[in-house]
Amino acid sequence: MTSRALDGVTVLDLSQVYNGPYCTLLLAQLGAEIIKVEPFGGEPVRWRLAGDQETAAFGLLNGGKKSLRLNLKDPRGRALLLELVAQADVVVENFSPGALQRLGLGYDTLAEANSRIILASGRGYGAHTPQAEQRAMDLTIQAVSGVMATTGQPELPPTKAGPAVADFFGGTHLFGAILAALFQRTVTGRGQHVEVAMQDAVIPSLTSSIAGHLDNDGALPERTGNRHGGMAVSPYNVYPAADGWVAILCMTDTHWQTLCRLMERDDLAAAPELASPPGRVAQMEKLDEIVGGWTAGRSRDLIVADLQAAGVPCAPVLSLADVLAGPMVGEDSMIRPVTTADGRPGYVFGSPLNLTDSAPVASRGAPALGADTDQVLAERLDLTPEQLRRLQDENVI
Repeated sequence: MTSRALDGVTVLDLSQVYNGPYCTLLLAQLGAEIIKVEPFGGEPVRWRLAGDQETAAFGLLNGGKKSLRLNLKDPRGRALLLELVAQADVVVENFSPGALQRLGLGYDTLAEANSRIILASGRGYGAHTPQAEQRAMDLTIQAVSGVMATTGQPELPPTKAGPAVADFFGGTHLFGAILAALFQRTVTGRGQHVEVAMQDAVIPSLTSSIAGHLDNDGALPERTGNRHGGMAVSPYNVYPAADGWVAILCMTDTHWQTLCRLMERDDLAAAPELASPPGRVAQMEKLDEIVGGWTAGRSRDLIVADLQAAGVPCAPVLSLADVLAGPMVGEDSMIRPVTTADGRPGYVFGSPLNLTDSAPVASRGAPALGADTDQVLAERLDLTPEQLRRLQDENVI
């Protein structure tokens, strides 16, 4: 019989948008049963499109979960949730600050129902920061954490990072906190409340920029475009090819010497002022012009093939269309084809986690809103068909 790392773990997923749903997707891919608890209208990302078509974003992040429609503003809905908490291992939420408490479902209440429960909360800001009670989204966290200040070209305004880095860094760290709490529970027998703030989770990704600022007494530009965030490596940029763009960097002196050989520039390889990283950084503009001149007359694929064969770090700059037409899409890849709940072709994210002793979870599409309500409540709480019909008629489920 195949086994998975989180077989037998039950998660009640009250989360929404990107942060929490990615956390619970990672848990699902390790074998946990995820019961997605949604309000009557469904979580916000379901219906961003016009009409009744569910979004691709919802499908990508919610594959393999069960959907339970539940009115938590009704006392009977809250009572049903607490009965489910009594049988669960983890509750995940990323509501605005204080929302869970206002519903009467704070950690103390959940722990009364089940002392082993782990409440995992995705937050915008740390509990001890001045903004702790403020609402937050990925954009606002990028703004206050330094991500926007360090993204873009020096002469242009601050720019948000293209990916939703704060949401997904926060969700990934919350996933790690849940695993730690599950492990600690094996020793203590008790659950606990774990929190991860997106602001805290994204700050370490600014290591190059923060270090460059500290090492140079604040003299470096905050925004360095495609150059190294700490302006400590050169060449390090995106260079033009005859048919696209190529990212090239020389982290070591060996990389630099190898690039010089490929460019047939023995003079640069022999130049003592370019023999170390600080020397090359001091002539960054000149080196970028030289490397760009070499790449401009060659095809992107040829440049990448030659540099990779020689051991110089590089990659082609791919468009989203290139990515979606390439090896990242497939049955065992990071973007996996599935059939949606209404029978259309769709996609769900695969798992970046590969465990040799944990069987992979088969990819399944995201559930339709409330699709599993009757099954979950009948199997877990022994509700009869008559009781379920009454709760439906009274807008509890």
